Amino acid sequence: MVSILTACSFLPERPVTEDRGGAYYQDDGPPVEKGPDPIKVPDAVPREEPRSRYGNAPYTVFGKRYYPLRSAMGYREVGEATWYGKKFHGRKTSSGEIYDMYKMTAAHKTLPLPTYVRVRRLDTDESIVVRVNDRGPFLRGRIIDLSYVAARRLGLVALGKAKVEVVAIDIFGQQSLPKKTGSFLEAARFRLPENAENLRRRLLKKELGPVDIIPDETEGIVYYRVRIGPIEKDQSVDRYILRIQAETGVAPRKVSE
Repeated sequence: MVSILTACSFLPERPVTEDRGGAYYQDDGPPVEKGPDPIKVPDAVPREEPRSRYGNAPYTVFGKRYYPLRSAMGYREVGEATWYGKKFHGRKTSSGEIYDMYKMTAAHKTLPLPTYVRVRRLDTDESIVVRVNDRGPFLRGRIIDLSYVAARRLGLVALGKAKVEVVAIDIFGQQSLPKKTGSFLEAARFRLPENAENLRRRLLKKELGPVDIIPDETEGIVYYRVRIGPIEKDQSVDRYILRIQAETGVAPRKVSE
């Protein structure tokens, strides 16, 4: 995306002044060779990390000064998401890490590097968790640039852009804002992320309410929990469970979050 290895002004590596209506740039795009199946690429798993050595100092792009946040706590923003791909694959990101378009990462103008965020596409309610380790995008109205595989997960590759909600996640994997309240049901948990994603899509088609995949690391093993909720307070949890069983064959259990 953009290499920021010092606090000085820098020239971006990609043309960020021209709006192409959301389509990827002519010299960028999807990989030439077939990569991993995006469904099999799990969400980034939030964990405690030190700040990156690079990319957290104030910087300037095209005469505008940006001041990275000291904390992501409480961050929530709605705007356009775009993506970047093969042109930057293997190059250094602003944090000094190597950009891998097959990993669940993203670029943001001011969030601390690294930060974990949940990105929800507003028109489909699909959501993913990515790790922010780069700076950008710098076109007005665009708030986050997703890696190629993250964009595939959200269905953005052909569209080029979509309106999203971006919410910061704390180190325990819970969204800092807005906080969901009410009862939750765990439909199942899986070792394989593609199995969790398949169940999530089945449940979403039944319009049973919000469905999330929550990565949960236990003794070094990552499980992917399929969570339904929150359930409205005026709904009977037991009745809701029976409805889910009848419509999907899944027997969820109530969990405390």
